[in-house]
Amino acid sequence: MPFWSRIANVFRGDRLNREIDEELTSHIEEAVEDGRDPAEARQALGSALRQREDSRDIKVAAWLDSLRADAVFGWRQLMKRKVTSSAAILSLGLAIGTCTAAFRLIDALLVRPLPITAPERLYVLVHRGIDFDGSFETDDSWMYPMFSRMRAAVEGQAELVAISYPTRIDVTYGSEHETERANLQYVSSWMFSSFGLRPALGRLLIESDDLKPGAHPVAVLSYDYWTRRFGRSPQVLGHTFRFGNDLRTPNLYTIVGVARGPFTGVGPGTMIDIFVPTMMNSNIERADVNWFRTLVQLKEGAVAGSVRERLQAAYRSFREEQIKTLIGFPKPTLEGIVNQKILLDSAATGVSGMQEEYREPLAVLGVMVALVLLIACANVANLMTAQAAARAREMALRISIGAGRSRLVQLVLVESTMLAFFASSVGAVLAWWSAPLVVSRINPPDNPARLLLSADWRVLSFGIALTLVVALLFGLAPALGASTIRPAAALKGGEDPRSRGRLTRVLVAAQVAFCFLVLFVAGLFVATLSRLSHQSTGFSADRLLTIETVAQRGEASAYWDQVIDRLRSIPGVEAVALADWPLLNATGRGGYISIEGGRQFKDPAYFLDVSPGWMHVMRIPFIAGRDFRVRDVYPKVAIVNEAFAKQFFDGANAPGKSFTTTIEGEQAHLEIVGLVRNARYGALREPTLPVAYFPFRSIGTKSAGTFVVRTFNTNPLVLANVLRQEIFRADPELRITNIRTQEQINATQTIRERLIAMLALFFSGVALLLAAIGLYGVLNHAVLQRRREIAIRIAVGARAGQIGRLMTVDIVSTVVVGALAGLGLGMTLARYIESLLYQVKATDVSMLALPVPAIFLATSLAALPPLIRAMRIDPVNVLRME
Repeated sequence: MPFWSRIANVFRGDRLNREIDEELTSHIEEAVEDGRDPAEARQALGSALRQREDSRDIKVAAWLDSLRADAVFGWRQLMKRKVTSSAAILSLGLAIGTCTAAFRLIDALLVRPLPITAPERLYVLVHRGIDFDGSFETDDSWMYPMFSRMRAAVEGQAELVAISYPTRIDVTYGSEHETERANLQYVSSWMFSSFGLRPALGRLLIESDDLKPGAHPVAVLSYDYWTRRFGRSPQVLGHTFRFGNDLRTPNLYTIVGVARGPFTGVGPGTMIDIFVPTMMNSNIERADVNWFRTLVQLKEGAVAGSVRERLQAAYRSFREEQIKTLIGFPKPTLEGIVNQKILLDSAATGVSGMQEEYREPLAVLGVMVALVLLIACANVANLMTAQAAARAREMALRISIGAGRSRLVQLVLVESTMLAFFASSVGAVLAWWSAPLVVSRINPPDNPARLLLSADWRVLSFGIALTLVVALLFGLAPALGASTIRPAAALKGGEDPRSRGRLTRVLVAAQVAFCFLVLFVAGLFVATLSRLSHQSTGFSADRLLTIETVAQRGEASAYWDQVIDRLRSIPGVEAVALADWPLLNATGRGGYISIEGGRQFKDPAYFLDVSPGWMHVMRIPFIAGRDFRVRDVYPKVAIVNEAFAKQFFDGANAPGKSFTTTIEGEQAHLEIVGLVRNARYGALREPTLPVAYFPFRSIGTKSAGTFVVRTFNTNPLVLANVLRQEIFRADPELRITNIRTQEQINATQTIRERLIAMLALFFSGVALLLAAIGLYGVLNHAVLQRRREIAIRIAVGARAGQIGRLMTVDIVSTVVVGALAGLGLGMTLARYIESLLYQVKATDVSMLALPVPAIFLATSLAALPPLIRAMRIDPVNVLRME
């Protein structure tokens, strides 16, 4: 019979049986017509049941028919134990959902190839070695004059593409007062053709747009932004806009096209809204500013090693010419800069700061999710092992009537697969909801992370594979156990139930070990967040509002002072000052210091321009000297912090002393007029830096500044709109690019730590719940199995305490062994996550404060109901039933 007919017959059921019966009947009728006796004809044909089975085996795919029968039986078993099945499905669904959500995040950020032509030939250019601050660094930022030389050096073998770091910026489409935030990126105009991208509307940037600085103020929108902002309107072509921090004139840009999706840039985590030519960047001709990444796309047949050698030669040549013009840098530093090594790192999946920042945390969370999955699998495996013991007589009967070992294994595995399938359906809903939620927690509201969390064949394939693996993990052991049942012993009443407890104890110990490990790691992350969040910043962020502004054409100091005076007069404002940027804003600049006698230091200092009164607004106390005065002009005088005085003056009284540094290519001699306490400069994780504060007032103009406003109101954001309007009235040339409280800025320093701690605690709660359910199930099953023994002990005078010890001694020892194993695993894993920790050691006794009480509490709560049930056993009723 044809193969597909045999497959179809599996699902025809009763109809096929009727056809077989009709066929057998027709054979008998034919024999009768030939003159044979009906009874003789039936006897010659043989057993009707055997004939029916033989015919069915010929007409049906036997292997598929057995799977169908097992599926039907498995469904009946699940419906028979609805509460138990629901608990198993929910626990497995939670574990599968978290695994799938983690995979969606890891895939979108680290694994999924860019939607461009030949992403495997795309690399990011990196230079490694001694940097200008004397430290050994690996950096992927570049300056355009060097980029132009390197591009010419590899012409014919590779194409170089400049892509700036994404900028979250205010964009104005209509009125000057109506701005909105968008992600903008400067890119080489030939990027679109090199990547094989096509327009969805209009045209893309072309190489002629990128030949002359400031010549072509045109822009291309991403398909995603075009959809969200303009509703895919074709009238978007020809629209013009401005953006606040573009100081080039003119800065009126024209939209010429829309890039076809799903391309939204090469940086996973940030979707670019607007692409503009690199030649429109104000730093395009500067050889002292690194502001973009360089991507290298190899030509077909080109070898990465050969391209790297050419780039290395071009880099060295440029640096040798550049250092001839540099002054104030130690000779070893200059030699290190020239000898930096050029590397080509794969960029097939894109390149972004978020990838580097979250690569290790995602790996750790992936391990934690896998442990939660293993706990859930062990939990259900224990449950199914207990059920298999309860079904021992059934399995024995199946073996007695001819069922083979493989048939019994298949029966249990089919039921396991059905459980896993229903659990995966629950997990899919959880993964669909939770992955976007996690992404929304990565960045603050003014700069949210966005990932393409596609539910495509990659996610589907992972889900199917995970379901099959889960079914094997929790179903294989019970299946093999069921297949080794000895019919004679099982039908006589079964073996000693304690002899089947070894596998159960192993699974319980594994659950406890994994749960302890998850709790232990979560404790490390929570302690890291706590200690990092409670780090002293050296200033007060309470009631502090920062207003970042940009001047269209640069403003003289007098205009900035007028704005300060205007803001001070607003009701609700306590004090106002001005600085280049907010503290802890991950922004900075610095230089090398030399002091009297020409002594030069190899470690740099960091600088910040501030107005008089800024120390008072920030609540940074003076130790000695004075604050800046109105007549103090940059770069003549400076105020330094304690770290500066300690590093460069051996802790001596710094006011009255002087130092020399290089500022914007020129040497400046500055007198120290004040000494202040240390305040955090760029990041909480870095040590306290030596900082010199310079007067914001300068001889020339300033193109940007941040107003720091301390309010009387506990929520300074209530004055945000008023302050925005007053700044525009005081100086229409100023554009506000961002308004944040200092507390929000401080919170951005711990975004990663808060996310990791939050997820780790969530996984810990899930693991603890699953482990507690597993312990409860094991103890409850043990009570049911040993109720006759318990009844006899109670009948001969055993007390409640003795019964409690009898039932808990094995499980408590198993929990202790599992906890010790988990502690050992935690100590081992902690060595691999040290970079994610802050002032936390795995050997600290305090790190046991979370896992030990949690495991003890979970064990106690799980053991209490079964123990109460055991102590309430009525010996008379139990022994009478026996």
